[in-house]
Amino acid sequence: MKKLFKIVGLAVLIFGLIQLIPIDRTKKPINKSENFTDIYKTPKNIENNLRKACYDCHSNETVYPDYAYIAPISWSIQEHINAGRGSLNFSIWATFNKDLKESMLKNTIGDLKENRMPIRGYTVYHPEANLSKQEIDELISYFENILETGNY
Repeated sequence: MKKLFKIVGLAVLIFGLIQLIPIDRTKKPINKSENFTDIYKTPKNIENNLRKACYDCHSNETVYPDYAYIAPISWSIQEHINAGRGSLNFSIWATFNKDLKESMLKNTIGDLKENRMPIRGYTVYHPEANLSKQEIDELISYFENILETGNY
C-alpha cells in the first residue's frame, strides 16, 4: 500500500510540474490588409462558417477552450494549431505568393469535399464546427469562385 501511495504521489507531482511548461498562446494582431475575409469582403454567412469550423486552427484568432490549458492536452492542441497554421493561415493570407494561395484554395476545396476538414477530434469538442452539407457546399463554391477569378 505504501508503494502505491508513492507511485500516486509521484504521478501527481509530475502532473503538477508539467503544468509549468509554457505553451505559446500569444494572439498576434490581425492586419486587415492581410486577412482573408477582409481582402475578399467575405459575405457574413461564409465568414461565420469559416470562424466556427476553421479559424481556431487556421488563423491567428484561436479561441482556446478551458481544457487547452491542461498539459499534456495543451501540447497536443497547440501542435494541431501550429500544423493548421502552417498549412493555411487566413490571418496572413496576403503574405503568401499566388502559387501558394492557389494550392491552399485547391487543398481546402479537396479537404471539404472529402470531409477531411474540420478534423473529427475537433468536431467532437466543437459541435458547432459540424457544418451542414449546404454550408460545406457554400464554402466550396466560395473558394472555387475565388480560384476562377484568378484574383488570389
